[in-house]
Amino acid sequence: MPLHVPQAPAPALRSVLTALGSPTAVREARTPSLRTAQGTAAPELPLPVHVLDRITSEGVSATRLAGWRFLIRCGDRAVAAAETMLTPDGWAFSHFFEGPYIASTERALRQAESVTQACQPRLLSLPGLYMLTLWLHGDCSSDGITGHPAATDLLIPLAPAPPGIAAHRPHQVAELLPMLTHRVTPAPLLGQPV
Repeated sequence: MPLHVPQAPAPALRSVLTALGSPTAVREARTPSLRTAQGTAAPELPLPVHVLDRITSEGVSATRLAGWRFLIRCGDRAVAAAETMLTPDGWAFSHFFEGPYIASTERALRQAESVTQACQPRLLSLPGLYMLTLWLHGDCSSDGITGHPAATDLLIPLAPAPPGIAAHRPHQVAELLPMLTHRVTPAPLLGQPV
């Protein structure tokens, strides 16, 4: 099933294109693969990055939009990513980066193309677990900015995943969320009543 990639806000894309065109921004980036890339580097596959700050006692996830991430393709592969953030003046370029999440995101997107239901790809970050997932949201008409993980949405943990969670194994939110809730809930201190 084709993925319904949401359209990034035009100012976010413009800020990434401006950064890519700036020798200073590329030279000062901590991304050797971007600095040494041969050919034209182009942003593609804009994915909204949502952060799961907390899970309520009712099991409802509270997410917020943190930015848009663009894979930076040079030739036939992604060599880096560019992140944008919302500022009081609108969308602005934040930084370039590289690392294992670039290839893992590409792999998860290829996996997502085999899903039978239509979906909208997003990234869901769980900072408390140092975990990033590809979130396949069932509402394809959404703008990518709003919405919360539905029980039937799919999450594909990206590598490296936390211990005990298999990277690239798709899970329904209803299956994975209880396990994640348990992991982010602090254990009672010794000597305190439970």
